[in-house]
Amino acid sequence: MARNKIDVDEELEEKFDLGQVKRLGKYVGPYKNKMIWTIILMLISSALTMLQPLFLKDVMEAIENFQKGLISDSDAIKIILTNSVLMLIDTLVVVLILRVKIRWTNQVGQNVVHDLRKDLFVHLQKLPFSYYDERPHGKIQVRVVNYVNNLSDLLSNGIVNTITDMVSLLFIVAFMLYLNVNFTLICLCGLPILVAIVWLVKSRQRKAWQLQSNKQSNLNAYIAESMNGIRVTQSFVRERENTIIFNRLNEEARVTWLNAVKYNFILSPVVENITMLTTAVIYVLGVSWLMGGFKGVTVGVLVAFTGYIARFWSPITTMANFYNNLLTAVSYLERIFETIDTPVDVKDAPHAVEMPPIKGDVEFQHVNFSYDEGVKILDDVSFQVKAGESYALVGPTGAGKSTIVNLISRFYNLDSGKVLIDGQDISKVTIASLRKQMGVMMQDSFIFAGTIMDNIRYGNMEATDEQVIQAAVTVCAHDFIMEMEKGYQTEVNERGSRLSAGQRQLISFARALLADPKILILDEATSSIDTETEILLQQGLNKLLEGRTSFIIAHRLSTIKNASCIMYIQDGKIAQQGTHEELLKDEKGYYYQLYMSQYDFLQE
Repeated sequence: MARNKIDVDEELEEKFDLGQVKRLGKYVGPYKNKMIWTIILMLISSALTMLQPLFLKDVMEAIENFQKGLISDSDAIKIILTNSVLMLIDTLVVVLILRVKIRWTNQVGQNVVHDLRKDLFVHLQKLPFSYYDERPHGKIQVRVVNYVNNLSDLLSNGIVNTITDMVSLLFIVAFMLYLNVNFTLICLCGLPILVAIVWLVKSRQRKAWQLQSNKQSNLNAYIAESMNGIRVTQSFVRERENTIIFNRLNEEARVTWLNAVKYNFILSPVVENITMLTTAVIYVLGVSWLMGGFKGVTVGVLVAFTGYIARFWSPITTMANFYNNLLTAVSYLERIFETIDTPVDVKDAPHAVEMPPIKGDVEFQHVNFSYDEGVKILDDVSFQVKAGESYALVGPTGAGKSTIVNLISRFYNLDSGKVLIDGQDISKVTIASLRKQMGVMMQDSFIFAGTIMDNIRYGNMEATDEQVIQAAVTVCAHDFIMEMEKGYQTEVNERGSRLSAGQRQLISFARALLADPKILILDEATSSIDTETEILLQQGLNKLLEGRTSFIIAHRLSTIKNASCIMYIQDGKIAQQGTHEELLKDEKGYYYQLYMSQYDFLQE
């Protein structure tokens, strides 16, 4: 599967999809009241800011009139003091509004990020095993953490600032027209230049950020894989080779990031240059008009208007930056919503019912299954298991043993056929009600970061400490647990790195026993347990299997001799079926050959 490779880039969307942004807007919807009030406050702040150049204009004109003898010094001082106090009050109110705005927008932004990440994580937990089989886990993780985080600033400030700046721009233009129409027209001449540049770079900019997100995803996936496989890396002295691969992926991420931000940084200097150019033109014309006595041009008007020029281009710069962030965000949104939109193939049927308390009868009726289209893993498999019986599955690697037990838990959908439990088609019952009554132990016993007590209780969160300890005693885990520094309260690292493989499996046994499942599946669950422990564990296993339907996959035949029935799986079919004694009678059969090969090995 090519897309499971770390350094294979994901497909890029060809066109800018505005629907992604609209969809993000739905996450903002629950907080629209706070957003509306924030926008109202920001509009008030913008209106108050617009008054400041007028205060400055009045001060300049008062000084000019005093120098001409048109007003007295007391009147001039009164005008200056009045406008200074008004400007101070104006500034304090604006600062207060900005403080409220920062708090509210950050709250909304982080709430939206929280909701989006929650939906993403909840959906990921529903996706079938096949989704994780086809993708490096690092590429999944980067979507939940990095991509969602990158939307934070857009949501916290971008939306509110852009709406506010759009309205502020109208206020500014109105004030500019009020002061001088000719100056305003000169200032507006720079807009077509900016629009043309934005239009030219937008497509390249978006593709650059899409490519950068791919390279960042590749790097994250390789880091995650390297950390998980650090023991193998050091065992085979692969540090140098891994560093070479890392450097290549890291360099690709660096180069694509620099290329992407290059487009982001184009707009700011363009706006600065246009601002400087229009300001220079207005100063040159303004001074000449002032000297020539042009009607409506005074020192106060010229000073006030140049103050509005900066305010005119500031929201345009902000909106241009928002557009930059929007293009960047869409490349992340495409990946986030792609994950959320991934169909949950294994899900409850439209009219699924709760699975009644399971007795334990299991039946496969002409089951066909394939992971990849056209490559059959199970071919017309049929068998019946009575409640309380233990069925063992043996056979070569890749024959389909684990697939059979995975289908009992409905981890995958069938191609055709039926799986029945107590006569009930499991495709017509809710998945949760089915799996709650089943216990599954894999060969790779996963241990969560936390205490040993918490890890065992994971099978039944309502169990008491005494019940947890009793489960550990039954599966022979109690003794090694008590030898640890804090017993059951000993903290174990993620994946149980402090524990041996056998200890991890014993804890998983206790976890399964505590869940009290009606159907128990053991997939190579004793493979990492030494022979001495296995003998002790067999007593606990007999109690664990008592009264339960069980399916046991094992290559070590000593663990399955007492099974009610043994099925030898070969090429996706049941090649042989019977008890241990019955199968050994067929000296030409697969099982006999497997048994004798292990017997000869032990004799050696």
